[in-house]
Amino acid sequence: MNAAQKFVDANVDAGRGASVAVIDIGAGRDLTYADVLRGVNRTGHALRRLGVRAEERVMILLPDCAEFVFAFFGAIKIGAVAVPVNTLLTPADYEYLLTDSRARVLIVHERFLDRIHAVAASLRHLEHILVVGSAPGDHPLLGDLIDGEQDHLVAEDMHSDDAAFWLYSSGTTGFPKGAVHLQHDMQCCAESFGQGILGIRPADRTFSVAKLFFAYGLGNALYFPFSVGASTVLFPDKPEPLRVFDVVRRHRPTIFYAVPTAYAAMLAAMDSGAAYDFSSVRLCSSAGEPLAASLYERWLAHTGVELLDGIGSTEVLHTFIANRPGRVRPGSSGEVVPGYEARLVDAEGHEVAPGEIGDLLVKGESTCSCYWNKQEQTRKTIVGDWIRTGDKYSRDADGYFWYQGRSDDMMKAGGYWVSPAEVESAIVTHADVLECAVVGCEDEARLTKPLAFVVLKQGRAPSPDLAAALQAHARRHLAPYKAPRWIRFVEELPKTATGKIQRYKLRASASASAPESAPGSPHTLT
Repeated sequence: MNAAQKFVDANVDAGRGASVAVIDIGAGRDLTYADVLRGVNRTGHALRRLGVRAEERVMILLPDCAEFVFAFFGAIKIGAVAVPVNTLLTPADYEYLLTDSRARVLIVHERFLDRIHAVAASLRHLEHILVVGSAPGDHPLLGDLIDGEQDHLVAEDMHSDDAAFWLYSSGTTGFPKGAVHLQHDMQCCAESFGQGILGIRPADRTFSVAKLFFAYGLGNALYFPFSVGASTVLFPDKPEPLRVFDVVRRHRPTIFYAVPTAYAAMLAAMDSGAAYDFSSVRLCSSAGEPLAASLYERWLAHTGVELLDGIGSTEVLHTFIANRPGRVRPGSSGEVVPGYEARLVDAEGHEVAPGEIGDLLVKGESTCSCYWNKQEQTRKTIVGDWIRTGDKYSRDADGYFWYQGRSDDMMKAGGYWVSPAEVESAIVTHADVLECAVVGCEDEARLTKPLAFVVLKQGRAPSPDLAAALQAHARRHLAPYKAPRWIRFVEELPKTATGKIQRYKLRASASASAPESAPGSPHTLT
């Protein structure tokens, strides 16, 4: 089995060569499945010409565009391992990812190239940088390389259990973990959720606010539509509400995907009088963080379109618990998706009764085989056929799952994992900070954002200006979504007798006085 054949060649073989596969908004072009097959094959030839062999990694640092599709499936087709990565990270993050993956080739958009140049001297394994755009510097352009390549490419003969791609998931210490996904994983998710829950069909046109580098977005905007010969709308820029409304109005998607933070931002724009038209959309999907019942009700009232919330993970690749069309229970994550099993267990591993809170374990064929080079974390997370999601849930008598929090200190902000330890490490480098602890706190839309409790050094005084300075300092060291939404100055942090910070007390304090504020504004709490 070769996944590229399953999702690209198969559409042309089925007579869909002339059907539109990709609407590339950034480039202003539509590509048919025949166009995609040519691009994938030529990219595969170019990678082979550079000496890329089976199982070697090809890192992809691109916005949502046709070249992402060519690079992803082109690498897989020659037996290499595609490694899409987050476009919002810092140079130090890319240094870690390139070193950890030992990628020999990086395909990068010109607008991200400076972040790679900043750490180029320390990249021991990277041999080739291929640039998408028109300003390559000293590197070849991907477009030039593939222009002269052949249109036909014989796929590498792979086993269904061979690696096809990696997706990096954040760790509790801030160091990402490479989840190794196999050739059959995408097909499992396409059949179970894409076809089984969404009912995606060839006539559909998908548009995902969540980007392709994100496990959620990769299914939404690539292998779900490709699994049935549907079309996907790829938007490369920041998904600001007015831009999203314009894309929906002009390109008329039938299935729309976003995360709760994006739905909240769009609802705020609607309430402010922004024009929108979701009449083409038959289903909306949400994942990445819990969706409050109030957001569901408001979205339904504004658009008339049902919003299906669910939960998935990078490790399981896509959604394994979800609400179904016509059976939504607002505020819940829904029911187990066909093809998966779920258990809620206590600390001893015993299943809990309906209504009780337990740790969520999931079983399914799309689960990653391991974390690359992280055996201890693999053993802690994947136990036999089951994977520990790190989420606490309860299940009602009807089989609906209700989110109750995390089993560890990780949080989801804007659909992305955030490690408190990483944010704390950035804040404490500020000259005025003695120590810091970060927890998740819900905003007025019941979306979790980072809240930093900060103890200042002797002689330093709390102030709104200092809070803003700490937020700016954090943004210089972290991806933007990791920076604290709020700063709360405190005299001391609660600790155990051995000096360990008692985060549960901080979480209780945050919940008792949850800040009410407009998204994007600076916040200071003392």
